[in-house]
Amino acid sequence: MDSMTKTNAGRFFEDYRVGQVIAHAVPRTIKMGERALYHALYPARHALHSSDKFAQTCGLPWSPLDDMVTFHTVFGKTVPDVSLNAVANLGYAEGRWITPLWPGDTVTATSEVIGVKENSNGTSGVVYVRTTGRNQHDETLLTYVRWVMVRKRDAGAPAPAAVVPDLARVVAPADLVIPHGLDFTRYDFTLAGEPHRMGDYAVGEIIDHVDGVTIEEAEHMLATRLWQNTAKVHFDATFREDGRRLIYGGHVMSLARALSFNGLANAQVIVGLNGGAHANPCFAGDTVRAWSEVLDKAETPAPGVGAIRLRLVATKGAAGVLRGADGKYLPEVLLDLDFWALMPL
Repeated sequence: MDSMTKTNAGRFFEDYRVGQVIAHAVPRTIKMGERALYHALYPARHALHSSDKFAQTCGLPWSPLDDMVTFHTVFGKTVPDVSLNAVANLGYAEGRWITPLWPGDTVTATSEVIGVKENSNGTSGVVYVRTTGRNQHDETLLTYVRWVMVRKRDAGAPAPAAVVPDLARVVAPADLVIPHGLDFTRYDFTLAGEPHRMGDYAVGEIIDHVDGVTIEEAEHMLATRLWQNTAKVHFDATFREDGRRLIYGGHVMSLARALSFNGLANAQVIVGLNGGAHANPCFAGDTVRAWSEVLDKAETPAPGVGAIRLRLVATKGAAGVLRGADGKYLPEVLLDLDFWALMPL
């Protein structure tokens, strides 16, 4: 028997069909070790994700895992089936965190193909999937849409009929799910690290998060292995012509989120992902900085809890600078992420 039939080369563009549902391996039980590693990899210190006592003061039974741990764990499950042969991860939409991830939860994930469109070069195409992560009780932890450019196995293979989903530009505030019991009426601003509540932020305000972190090769590979992300471009230096390992985009997301503590320490919980783009590649040796723009604010039904819509930008350049005169991202911009977070009113 040919041993090659036992290995998985991953799906190519022509292997996807709209309506196809993919159940991803492997279930993953998340415990406190993941929190310790996450906080070692990133300067993460939002109080709600650091202290059981603080979380209990805010109406939760104990401290949930960082919201990006949920994202990375679910995302990592999808890589062997969705983006193993990807050229690029292009964008995100309609992301909602539904149920907090608690220590001891077991995470599984499925993806439904909701769109396909071959590129004009005939060698690749864009695949749209809606991914759902669930816990051991079959409760939804997280759901989001992403689209990736995937290589074709055979450039001559016929293209499926193009289907491009109509995606919401923004998750409506009414559709955001607030963690059960969350209550910020007894919120301790001293312990959280900053005094700023939602009323202190103005739409259009730019916040320079000041600090920077130089990315090391070992750190990003450890992070990517932690999330069981198997994409070749992150590990195999022979996979790219320039011989460089590409930094996992989620690593940049978590780094920017952690850096945003300085100025947004009270943006405690991520509940919606409106959109996102990995604007330019990131490599070891790059020094990443972050800035945020306040895009919108909304009230929620939870006591003392508001929702703030933020644009979080990871960059090697200056704060507040995003695009050139041609409308394209400047080369120093690495990430442009649009999300909703919960903050005391």
